[in-house]
Amino acid sequence: MASETIDQLLPGGAGTGRSGVERDGRARHVETVIIGGGQAGLAIGYHLTRRGRECAILDGNARVGDSWRQRWPSLRLYSAARLDGLPGMRFPAPAHAFPSAAEMADYLEAYTARFELPVQSGVAVDALERRGGRYLVSAGARRWEADNVVVATGSFRDPYVPAFAADLDPAIRQLHSSEYRRPAQLRDGLVLVVGAAHSGADIAHEVAERHATVLSGRSTGELPFRCDGPLARHLLPPVLRLVATRVLTVRTPLGRKARAKIRKGGGPLLRYRSPELRAVGVERVLERTTGVVDGKPVLEGGRVVDAANVVWCTGFRNDYGWIRFPLPIGDDGFPQQERGAVEDCPGLFFAGLLFQDSFSSMLILGARRDGERVARQIAARSAPAATA
Repeated sequence: MASETIDQLLPGGAGTGRSGVERDGRARHVETVIIGGGQAGLAIGYHLTRRGRECAILDGNARVGDSWRQRWPSLRLYSAARLDGLPGMRFPAPAHAFPSAAEMADYLEAYTARFELPVQSGVAVDALERRGGRYLVSAGARRWEADNVVVATGSFRDPYVPAFAADLDPAIRQLHSSEYRRPAQLRDGLVLVVGAAHSGADIAHEVAERHATVLSGRSTGELPFRCDGPLARHLLPPVLRLVATRVLTVRTPLGRKARAKIRKGGGPLLRYRSPELRAVGVERVLERTTGVVDGKPVLEGGRVVDAANVVWCTGFRNDYGWIRFPLPIGDDGFPQQERGAVEDCPGLFFAGLLFQDSFSSMLILGARRDGERVARQIAARSAPAATA
């Protein structure tokens, strides 16, 4: 595997696995339907198929990995390649490299092809219902009946922008971080980046090369050294694995405190921290953007920012309106689950949630661990089958 590249692993035009879908409107029975073909869904699919369990992975994107391809091109992962492989296949890059979003997308596509995972691309699920002891999954006129359903749509699907954004002067260019690709999208003049967690710091650092830039938002904390600096390349991977999987979990007081903070305001800065932001001229303001005065954004301290552009790095909100039965939701807006399983809905699981079980849940490393746990629970619910 060490000598293989992603291009070598990708057969021309392949990678979507078995079709496994009725096209005449009838519901086809599948033991497990996984909604979402990102790293979380693929990891679960891998573990289920290795156990000989039937599953179908439904993904709304045209290609496996498109959720990564839709991010800004300069984005790189915050964990080294040695921690970025899914079960059964290491990431084909030097151990201390930090893959780009595009490289991760190609890796996921190659992973799907290598293990012939049953991914159905271009299938956007629009409804999930309960029918007796089973679930009915709908995507337009196509339907699947399942004993188990895994919602693996992740935590970064529904962009959030504050309501007062509509009151900004129409001449101000507005983008959510999910729409941002490169500085060339922005107009001449000052850029206000709202939200000072990972995406805010990354984007502010990049646009500051061409624009005066103000980064607005309360501190989410930061590492004492860059995640990809010389010290971190050797020290951080084993320490990160230990802290992210054993210390910061929902079973420790420190982990529960970290989860509440991260789900509310984002994680600590890992790559572009205060020193790197200052070095490129970013003005860091530890105040939230709270409203509009005369068409311009205003900070909570009363400062009006004469911005030509606003980039909203204000995160995402979970919209589960397509789930047509009562779903237990916590005060933080996330589904209530235990290691992926929803106690009140037997057979319903979640994967890829922000801090689902531990800090590692936000990393590719966590997709491996959380995916194996969910697959193990599904296998325990199902009748015995031959192991693949």
